[in-house]
Amino acid sequence: MARKKTHAFGVAINVLLAFLSSAAFAQEAAAPKAEQNLPSIIVSEVESKAIVDRVVATGAVKAVEETYVSPLVDGLSIRALNADVGDRVEAESTLATLNPDMLVLQKSQYAASLAKANAALAQYEAQLAEAQANAEEAVRVSERSKKLAEAGSMSAAQRDQELAAATAALARVRSAEQLVSVAKAEIKVVEAQISDIDLRLVRTDVKTPVTGVVSARTAKVGAIANGSGEPLFTIIRDGAVEMKADIIETDLPKLAIGQRAKVMLADGKTEIDGKIRLISPVIDTQTRLGNVYISLLEPEKARVGMYARAQIIVTEKQALVLPLSAVTKTKDGMVARKVENDVARVTPIETGIEDDGFIEVRTGLKQGDRVITKAGAFVRDGDRIKPVLAATAAVSN
Repeated sequence: MARKKTHAFGVAINVLLAFLSSAAFAQEAAAPKAEQNLPSIIVSEVESKAIVDRVVATGAVKAVEETYVSPLVDGLSIRALNADVGDRVEAESTLATLNPDMLVLQKSQYAASLAKANAALAQYEAQLAEAQANAEEAVRVSERSKKLAEAGSMSAAQRDQELAAATAALARVRSAEQLVSVAKAEIKVVEAQISDIDLRLVRTDVKTPVTGVVSARTAKVGAIANGSGEPLFTIIRDGAVEMKADIIETDLPKLAIGQRAKVMLADGKTEIDGKIRLISPVIDTQTRLGNVYISLLEPEKARVGMYARAQIIVTEKQALVLPLSAVTKTKDGMVARKVENDVARVTPIETGIEDDGFIEVRTGLKQGDRVITKAGAFVRDGDRIKPVLAATAAVSN
């Protein structure tokens, strides 16, 4: 009887031990399973990174200053051309030559008129000399007759005749003097006409007033030059070109003269350094755009009229940054989901510059903090997660 009780007690002990073992095993198995059920969420660390605040704009390449070269003499045909589109020309170099034949003929005619005027002047000067001599004699005779008449040795009638002769002689002198003055004036007119012809002959060489590159040419050999018509040549002064960029009005306050820019041309390969030369003070009321003029430091790489895209560098600095996907905008401001001990916490932050997929974090986080990068919108404050560092996730993929 005692043996049966002992046997029953041993069986009970074995059952109890088996139950306890099963419970412990179940607990050990349940813990990993619960951990395995936590969602794997990619997180990123707040890091210090060089970040750039930039303004992106589009526009076209244009000449900084264009100079139009027109003939200074009208009505002459073009004899020769010395420059073409694309040529670099120096200031005061001759771009075209006009035919001077008509001016040479006019100068010959004026030279003949000048010779005639000089001959007339010589004749009038001789007449004046003769008139002056006669007048002097007539005045002397009149003075003698006056004395004789006063002494009673000459009649009053004869005295009057001598006085009238002296007066007429003096009148002839004044007339001769006027003829000489007119002749001299005519000579000056003809000399001025000859000087004008000489100037026009010099101006048959059509010269550029500035150094630069020829961007357009309308001149053709044989065509009649006209100063009031279309210019013969268009010169890009010093070959300097710039980008005229269209900037939205909200970005204009960030910009200042002298700021650096990177200009990408239409081919998508050519990049040129530049800097802001001028900011227009006017905004287009229709498009709400303003113009910024960016000087190109390597103008020879660009062509006037090219489409271009510019990145204007406003600020460059070292700052704490996060990927843009890690930041959410709410009605109360910007927030990030910070992860501490595998628990997500919604954290208000102050942001700054956005650059190349990153955003500056000014307050709310410190370097090294882990923040949910992806799927943050599906994680609530206080949720437990299984964080996966972005770098590790990239390697495993």
